[in-house]
Amino acid sequence: MRQDVKKIRNLLKQYAKLKRDLTAFNQVSSPSFDGVSSHSSRNGTESRLINHVDLSYQLKEVEDALNAIDDQQYQFILHDCIIEKRFTRNEACNHLSVSASKFNYLKNMALLTFKRSYR
Repeated sequence: MRQDVKKIRNLLKQYAKLKRDLTAFNQVSSPSFDGVSSHSSRNGTESRLINHVDLSYQLKEVEDALNAIDDQQYQFILHDCIIEKRFTRNEACNHLSVSASKFNYLKNMALLTFKRSYR
């Protein structure tokens, strides 16, 4: 179980990075074509588009799994504590009115619930 929890935590931590990468990609302007021929056979625009679609798909998979979780405590833990890192463990314990050990139990259950919803 511990290995599964670590993998899911890492995935959720990467989720925020993926969102930043996708935002950065969207802010990059389209290349201008000046009519000068290039000797390269690679199409940079096509590669960026494929990368954009891949990032969008990965984000959608995570968001769909997060949205499938009905428990508000689990959503709070996954989104506010793990993904956004808005709260420390002590702050989250106070917010949920639970002990540190109960919070750790809830966090593990939230991660396992996410795992079942993911893919």
